Amino acid sequence: MKNTSLLWLLILISLLSCTTNQARLTVSPSSSQFFIRDFVSLSCEEDDSSAGWTLRRNTSKQQRTQCGAGWGEAAGSSCNISYIYTSHSGVYWCESREGPISNMVNLTVTGGSVILQSPVLPVMEGDDVTLLCKTKTTPSNLPAAFYKDGSLIRKQPTGHMTIQHVSRSDEGLYKCDISGHGESPSSWITVTGRPTTTSSPTSSTNMYPTSALSPSSTTLPLVIRLVCHLVVFCPYFISTLVLVSLYQHRAKGNDPTISLETATNDEEKSSEDYDDVAEVTTEHPF
Repeated sequence: MKNTSLLWLLILISLLSCTTNQARLTVSPSSSQFFIRDFVSLSCEEDDSSAGWTLRRNTSKQQRTQCGAGWGEAAGSSCNISYIYTSHSGVYWCESREGPISNMVNLTVTGGSVILQSPVLPVMEGDDVTLLCKTKTTPSNLPAAFYKDGSLIRKQPTGHMTIQHVSRSDEGLYKCDISGHGESPSSWITVTGRPTTTSSPTSSTNMYPTSALSPSSTTLPLVIRLVCHLVVFCPYFISTLVLVSLYQHRAKGNDPTISLETATNDEEKSSEDYDDVAEVTTEHPF
């Protein structure tokens, strides 16, 4: 019973040693599309600041560049972009010095006059989602037409549309059009099921087209994260088994060092007995 308790204690310590803190990337204002020269703030919300989270991005011209390295101004775990341009379009995520990454966010900056404000993060099934079609200089309540996957959904006289109780079928590419002003870029809206247990956000460092993110893009980071946890956990688990095995050997008195010393003493004693017999034979020949 004592050995079993020790085994479980060591395994628990190993599991706690493998645990990594997670960060969640948020965007303010909460939108996936922006006009040129808009102000944008991205924050790595974290449980433990000691993890050292850094904001990184992939664009069409640069890969894995961090905030402050030619773009943005780092402010603790946040990154502020005072004047955002089309070159800032890309994928953003938080990355710690220990390796894990946060959820991934795709931002699009347009030089046009119309954008679609849509949820930048995945939405839960059953929630209500409001889409807003707005222009840069005119009021945001102009009549607008909304499209999903290239097909017209409806025309709204006030420029915004609410999808009530979203489901997986509502997932797709959305855009809007304001007559006389133009059409917005397209943005992918992801719908996720309500989790029964607390789950960790996932992400990917791959560069995706700024016009869309496919649903399969969320599965690869999950697999990568699982493999990383297995790679980290295996050495701890193996070392735990070795420690328990050594403890059991010592508890039973099966110390290999003692056994080796005993065997050596026996060999020396046998050698001495043989020498004694040889001496007796030499002194009393027949």
